[in-house]
Amino acid sequence: MLDIALKERLNSLLQYITEELDISETNYKLAEQHYQAVGKWLGSEDSPLAPFQPDIYPQGSFRLGTVVKPISGDDEYDIDLVCQLGLTRQQVTQRQLKQVVGDRLKANKTYEAMLGPEGRRCWTLNYADAARFHMDILPAIPDDTHWLVSLGVPPELARHAICLTDNKRWHIDPEWPRSNPRGYAEWFKQRMIVIHDTLRAAMAKSLNVNIEEVPDFKIKTPLQRAVQILKRHRDIMFTDDPDDKPISIIITTLAARAYNNEGDLFEAIQSILQGMPNYIQRVGGRPVVSNPVNPEENFADKWQEHPQRERKFRRWMTQAQEDLSAAVLERDTGALSDKLGASLGERVVRASMDRMGLKITTPQSLDLPGKSLFGAITFFNVPHRQEPLWPVVGGRNVRIGCNFTRSGLPAESIRSDGPGLTANCQLNFEAKTDVAPPFKVYWQVVNTGIEAEMAKDLRGRIFDGGIPNNGLSHQESTRYKGKHWIECFIVKNGYCVARSGEFVVNVL
Repeated sequence: MLDIALKERLNSLLQYITEELDISETNYKLAEQHYQAVGKWLGSEDSPLAPFQPDIYPQGSFRLGTVVKPISGDDEYDIDLVCQLGLTRQQVTQRQLKQVVGDRLKANKTYEAMLGPEGRRCWTLNYADAARFHMDILPAIPDDTHWLVSLGVPPELARHAICLTDNKRWHIDPEWPRSNPRGYAEWFKQRMIVIHDTLRAAMAKSLNVNIEEVPDFKIKTPLQRAVQILKRHRDIMFTDDPDDKPISIIITTLAARAYNNEGDLFEAIQSILQGMPNYIQRVGGRPVVSNPVNPEENFADKWQEHPQRERKFRRWMTQAQEDLSAAVLERDTGALSDKLGASLGERVVRASMDRMGLKITTPQSLDLPGKSLFGAITFFNVPHRQEPLWPVVGGRNVRIGCNFTRSGLPAESIRSDGPGLTANCQLNFEAKTDVAPPFKVYWQVVNTGIEAEMAKDLRGRIFDGGIPNNGLSHQESTRYKGKHWIECFIVKNGYCVARSGEFVVNVL
């Protein structure tokens, strides 16, 4: 079984990374103060908007708790607000709604100086303080919710639906654009409610306060942290390809649908990346990622016009899986820093490792489990296990598959650390690698248990894989009861460029 202490340490590293990516509590409170001040100005007693009871509330990543720090120190946080007025479509036009909110902002000399050019749907305030953020204010009015309920949206989510403005279309199409950011936020919270409430109760107990006194922004679930990691990976992978960069709402929606309330961060990432493709539908040949609070809205509508975006999105999901899987197998702190830094940002990763007290030196054991995020691989530290014979630089992949035969029965495949096998089974291991030949293959077999020890057959030496199939095949048999494992090393030019991690076989 995976050592609990080592597993917790791995989770700590991933958690520290998300904390480095997150908006600081100081900046969060500063942004909150700013949008509350905007709301107070828009809705004050002398405001022309006051009769319509303005409701100012955040939307987007700020509301969801999935804010990701900009890669560049020169970039800004984007804080999205809704300014909802108690009007109907019969009482106001899109143009009038947009103008009345803008006019009220311009009536404040401070906000007038901060106001950017009118956006398609929003008014933007650019703040000059150290927090480095701008605030997009979306004018809106309530929408009729009966049509959403008729489509199967729960009434408690549908009731938050809004109509908004679009100055690129109101000249040619009088139909109001529709949205439901508050309903979406409630749906997102429902997807993680079990673990959210568990974490909130635990925090309340540790602080000796009532649960209601713990604000939502203090709680960070594995779903929220996973979305932050995936968004940062996306940002870095598409640095030079911004036009086709996967949009956050698709990542967030698919992640929330695939999340199963795992309490463990890397298990949540595993579940999410494996499950996300299952929620990309095809309707009439068109790719569809439906809005959970408006089934008629397709977040992937641009994929039909730009098919390369779907291909790149799927490639990004695969790349994220491979990058994170390879990184967490690294026990050398220097290699780990390089791999995670390449996919999540060098500064963020180094700061996280520093907070954990992990010195970035080479070579040095992290004492972390060699458990891939995406495979049942465990790490065992036994004295008869030989350490690698070459500098381990990593960077490429090798994975082990296995089937077994017994008593003339057809071969069956097994997974690492799966159900126990009986004695006298023939094991056939096959390694697959993305390393281009020529290379050399080495294997390591390690036995444990009293039977192997009594037979003086604990093994643990690294040996040459030989010639057949370039050494990528190896056979063993289940001889001793216990937990045993095999590992494969790909060596090129005197360096170990790929290491599989342990494939565990249990013998009953």
